[in-house]
Amino acid sequence: MSAAVMPEPEFAALLDTSGLRCPEPVMLLHNAIRKIAAGEVLKLIATDPSTQRDVHRFCTYLGHGLVAASAEEGVFCYFIRRGGG
Repeated sequence: MSAAVMPEPEFAALLDTSGLRCPEPVMLLHNAIRKIAAGEVLKLIATDPSTQRDVHRFCTYLGHGLVAASAEEGVFCYFIRRGGG
């Protein structure tokens, strides 16, 4: 039995921070999320394992929604819905 692959959520913007280390991915995320409208989704690609902690905290603290997150072979992918603020 094979695992079902979930379809990727639709997104309005893509931010690839591959190769960057803390705090750069979250700093760039902070700037990028401001460029999309409330309710839109941004896809973040990262290779820094600390994003597993930092992105969750970023969303909680700033009122954004973490729609989906995945990790595969050292690549972390997040779909973040911009909050209303």
